[in-house]
Amino acid sequence: MARQTLLDQSKTVDASGKTMRIVEMLNETNEVIDHMEWYEANGVDGHTTTVRTGIPTPVWRMFNQGVTATKSETAQVTEGVGMMHDRSELDVDLAKRGGDLAAQRLQNAAPHFEGMNQEFSSTLFYGNTTTAPQEFHGLSNRYSSLSAANGENIINGGGTGSDNMSIWLIVWGPTSVFGIYPKGSMAGLEHRDLGEMDVYDSDNKPFRAYVDEWKWHCGVVLADWRFAVRIANLDVSELSAGTGPDLTELMIQAELRVPSLRIGRAVWYMNRTAEQYLEIQRLRNVSAGGGLNYSNVDGKRVRDFRGTPVSIVDQLLVTEAAVS
Repeated sequence: MARQTLLDQSKTVDASGKTMRIVEMLNETNEVIDHMEWYEANGVDGHTTTVRTGIPTPVWRMFNQGVTATKSETAQVTEGVGMMHDRSELDVDLAKRGGDLAAQRLQNAAPHFEGMNQEFSSTLFYGNTTTAPQEFHGLSNRYSSLSAANGENIINGGGTGSDNMSIWLIVWGPTSVFGIYPKGSMAGLEHRDLGEMDVYDSDNKPFRAYVDEWKWHCGVVLADWRFAVRIANLDVSELSAGTGPDLTELMIQAELRVPSLRIGRAVWYMNRTAEQYLEIQRLRNVSAGGGLNYSNVDGKRVRDFRGTPVSIVDQLLVTEAAVS
């Protein structure tokens, strides 16, 4: 079990014993968490959505000619909920060494919050219940074949190697894509301060520690696959060499694959590498403009592409396998 040691603690206090600020170099930007819409699941362990799979076909009739009754077709899809947990145990005497117990405990808690956020963002895009059934199924594994029924919402950037990345356009909403939490529970990350209690070392001997628990029970529902588009197979080395695809053109194509950007909250997601090459391409073609500019939303400066916000997700990889 991983616990904070005296060496770890000594790095967080100065010569006078006061708690120092830690430069959180491992913190990331995963803005997707700020945008998702969350709804209570209609089941304890998941959410069942009814999807219309066929509509009736009318007929043209003549006088004195009957018409056969028709009906629409529906199917039900159930999305699962994953249970993400974390726990920390901080030796009571070690926590008090710095002289500021509250600051020490807060400092100990901060990386756990960050770790939960990073793990959620990674699972949202790369979760795979086939290989890790305890997770929820991520978007990349739903948009993973160009020949699938939703393959028309996968735009091929042309990369064939193993240094590919993706840009996503997602429209969040109750009839498109949304997050879920179990029925009868609370939404979001839950933190419980369990206080001071006995814990046990590797020899099963007890000592007193401050114990904190974090949990986040969550999943994602793809109610209508038409409202998410993956621009896949963006070869990083080709973009670096200036021979990669025109990202602006691909993003315009993606916009036009979505029935409506106004049905919910539409947002672009990309990593910093993709953003870098999008900006470079725009700079190289100033006359075309690229459609990327800045605006203010609720006092916060945000990027947008043709009116749709552009957000950074550091958990989006640059080592994706090619989608075929």
